[in-house]
Amino acid sequence: MANSTQLKSEALMEQMKLHMSTDAGKKLVEKIGLVYQINIAPKKIGFNEKSFVVDLKKGEVKEGPYEDGKPDATFSFTDDDFLKVASGKMNPQIAFMRGAMKIKGSLSAAQKFTPDIFPKPSKM
Repeated sequence: MANSTQLKSEALMEQMKLHMSTDAGKKLVEKIGLVYQINIAPKKIGFNEKSFVVDLKKGEVKEGPYEDGKPDATFSFTDDDFLKVASGKMNPQIAFMRGAMKIKGSLSAAQKFTPDIFPKPSKM
């Protein structure tokens, strides 16, 4: 079931990979120390999702589901809503209450998932 749809979020995940090797990225690993799986759907949560793992224990980001046991929390978003939350344009709690974000796993781990963990988009 190949998904040829390019997600806008993939560019942010690429930036996140680079961010993990910076001092700011290393501080996140020290501060948070959790593993998140993020499922991003082009239009509707649950359909044609692409998974990414943001591992803030090892300091890495990779495409595909988490394979070393269970992630601390798993989030599901549409592509647009993920970008809104990651950029700080939508509060994660409001996204959850509106059904724009679904969470599985530890709620305390989920509460540490904030826009602060993502690199700020570079100004053009």
